[in-house]
Amino acid sequence: MVDERLVEEITKRVLERLGTAVPELNTPPEGPPPGFVPVGISNRHLHLSKEDLEVLYGPGAELHSMRPLSQPGEFAAEETVILVGPKMRCLGAVRVLGPLRKTTQVEVSLTDAYLLGVIPPVRPSGQLEQSESIIIVGPKGALHHKSGLIRANRHIHMHTRDAQQIGVRDNQTVQVRVPGERPLLFEDVQLRVSDKFATEMHLDTDDANAAGISQGDLVQILTE
Repeated sequence: MVDERLVEEITKRVLERLGTAVPELNTPPEGPPPGFVPVGISNRHLHLSKEDLEVLYGPGAELHSMRPLSQPGEFAAEETVILVGPKMRCLGAVRVLGPLRKTTQVEVSLTDAYLLGVIPPVRPSGQLEQSESIIIVGPKGALHHKSGLIRANRHIHMHTRDAQQIGVRDNQTVQVRVPGERPLLFEDVQLRVSDKFATEMHLDTDDANAAGISQGDLVQILTE
């Protein structure tokens, strides 16, 4: 059997001779620098109430998790629906996100909205009064909601400790700088602070494409 201590010593000497620092074993990876947050890109999706899920998928229907999302307890479900606009223009295979909510909410980008033939307002999650109407079609039934379709505002989910570290608070709006070859500045980005959140900025596909950023890229919160 090879002596592990001998292997470690040989490795150390080889790396020293090559001028390479010896890596520390079991060292946890460093997180983003203070004030920098990763980006999560949201495609079109919807959140359903239990009542609406049963209309679309049948009595007693439940959501089935396909994969977890970055926010604790949230997941992309196997279930999808078709969205139909007022001129019978459709978007298919729109993913349902779980868990279920008290109120159904549909979120699309401006490009999606043009395809549907509607112009939904930009709103924080949950503010659905006088938002756009939408028809939702599932395998067992359909719904016509007179409101519930929005374009989500630019926002950052932030854990309380991260907010305290950079001196920001819940519901504060900030500027966010996107670095790179074509730097860009986002204005009026809402902070949502909670012990239950994982820190991440959420952008729709239009904003992400305009900024030239990908899932997991880091952006900088400007607090002054």
